[in-house]
Amino acid sequence: MSFPVIVGIVLVVYLLNSIKVLNEYERAVIFRLGRILSKPKGPGVILVFFPIDRLERVSLRTVTLDVPPQDIITKDNVSVKVNAVVYYRVMNPTLAIIEVEDYHFATSQMSQTSLRSTVGQVNLDELLSEREKINSELQLIIDKATDPLGVKVSHVEIKHVDLPQEMQRAMAKQAEAERERRAKVISAEGEYQASEKLAQAAQVLQRQPMSLQMRYLQTLMDISTEKSSIIVFPLPMEMLGWFKTQGEK
Repeated sequence: MSFPVIVGIVLVVYLLNSIKVLNEYERAVIFRLGRILSKPKGPGVILVFFPIDRLERVSLRTVTLDVPPQDIITKDNVSVKVNAVVYYRVMNPTLAIIEVEDYHFATSQMSQTSLRSTVGQVNLDELLSEREKINSELQLIIDKATDPLGVKVSHVEIKHVDLPQEMQRAMAKQAEAERERRAKVISAEGEYQASEKLAQAAQVLQRQPMSLQMRYLQTLMDISTEKSSIIVFPLPMEMLGWFKTQGEK
């Protein structure tokens, strides 16, 4: 085999090895003799000439980052465990490669630190009732910190808040007491409204004495329909006073 043929074969193999295929969601950051090219390449077929070129693949897809549970003390000194999920994607592959050693690890550490810092500044009641507000604050903080790295944080969501057993029992007692308070208030309001209606009925009966007699006869009719052998007759208090006067004589 002649020398030109060998050279041709080596050249073909070298060119074949220099061909790289990037998926639609991938970009290639090329270092040529140690200096980065102005723009990342891809997607599709690109040429990487080894050894003068070095390739760094960067995915542009949204990454779901699970933030592990963090032991946090809230503003009102309650110890809780909070975990969250962070959605981010690389917007500038060049910055993601040259500005930080590992952008995924950096985003994870920033998410954990921001979660501890933000939750530590709110009370437990705010943490449980104002999740949306805290999520928005976390998203803004993490996005601002990772923006120089070419990373865009699109959403942050607190997944679970683990409370101590003592705090869970205390909150259950508080909820039970609150429901009892509401029940008593509703019962008192019902008694108040009933007393107002009775007072209005008494005023009507006072204006028309005959209506009291009619009401008495209606009551007797109601008693007779129940097949009861006991009939109650109202005795006016004036009659009792008359009997008392006669006894004193």
